Amino acid sequence: MSMDIKALEEHVLGILEAIGEDPNREGLKETPHRVAKMLAEVLEGTAYSNHEIAQMFSKTFTNESCGETEDAVVMKDITVFSYCEHHLALMYDMKVNVAYIPRDRVIGLSKIARICDMAAKRLQLQERLGRDIAEIVSEATGSPDVGVAISGCHSCMTARGIKNASSKTLTTTYIGAFKIDSKLKELLKFDN
Repeated sequence: MSMDIKALEEHVLGILEAIGEDPNREGLKETPHRVAKMLAEVLEGTAYSNHEIAQMFSKTFTNESCGETEDAVVMKDITVFSYCEHHLALMYDMKVNVAYIPRDRVIGLSKIARICDMAAKRLQLQERLGRDIAEIVSEATGSPDVGVAISGCHSCMTARGIKNASSKTLTTTYIGAFKIDSKLKELLKFDN
């Protein structure tokens, strides 16, 4: 599904008019087009299912040393941002920690960061984002054992409503061995 840039432009123009702005003034003349292009970029993941994202980033490498192991691959502090589906508000300062136990194959480390980025490029809830990342990493790596921890700020909490600027949200998703092994869960803790 591709985004309808023209329709986005028309809706942004309508928003500008609805809030009492003059869309023909110098600073706003090209705003509908700029916002439409920005939305197409930052919500690119909307066009893909979790399965399609897993297929995009599923290039793996044989790792004879893996075999059946309990050792985990851990990537920490992957930065992403997203937009809350409830208010279309920015979710920012998000750090994602991902761990999986490889089977016979490993995935390139950059692919883990790319999976996180693409899954975040949707209207999201932080807890769903963690589940999406875990599901995609599991499919892409062939591992049933994946853990994801996310820490982030939500502008729907920090800039509006209660305006609690120091609040952070922490979510965890565990599948397979991560559900029951406290040592594996420890790998996902944030260092700060």
